[in-house]
Amino acid sequence: MPTLVGVFSQPLQVAEVAEKLRDRGYSEMEIYSPVPSGELDHVLDKKPSRVRYYTLIGGLAGVVTGYVMTVLMAEDWPLIVGGKPVASFAPYTVIAFELTILFGVIMTVLGVFVVGGLPHGKFGSNDVGYDARFSAEDFGLVVRCKDRDVSEIDAMLRAGKALEVTLVEG
Repeated sequence: MPTLVGVFSQPLQVAEVAEKLRDRGYSEMEIYSPVPSGELDHVLDKKPSRVRYYTLIGGLAGVVTGYVMTVLMAEDWPLIVGGKPVASFAPYTVIAFELTILFGVIMTVLGVFVVGGLPHGKFGSNDVGYDARFSAEDFGLVVRCKDRDVSEIDAMLRAGKALEVTLVEG
């Protein structure tokens, strides 16, 4: 599948071209930026990360584990508590809270590795069209397209004041 890489000097230029491409139906594109930019985030319409589900699952597993573990321990080693219930949830809430945080953090770290595809070796080595300049001073727009669309996308990138446009097969 051919991939066009446009190199830009300003984030607004990338945002305008990316928006035009998205309006034309080209959705397979990536933007590389050396600095965070609100214009670029707006254009990409980024969805929330799936890592939050890992955190939720870890937190729920932690709270359930905290309560189940403490209640089972209390039932296994009963204390004489003067007619009060052996398994009282109020004091066990501290343990449940701590395990919620612990399991949530562990699952979040696991989620970052799974969702991010880490480790994948040298940074950028698996990304078709990535250039080291995109981490230093320039902005990059990488568009995957069909063979018939190469000339149209090339023209749009050049019209958007791209410093350089290259075709990468990948």
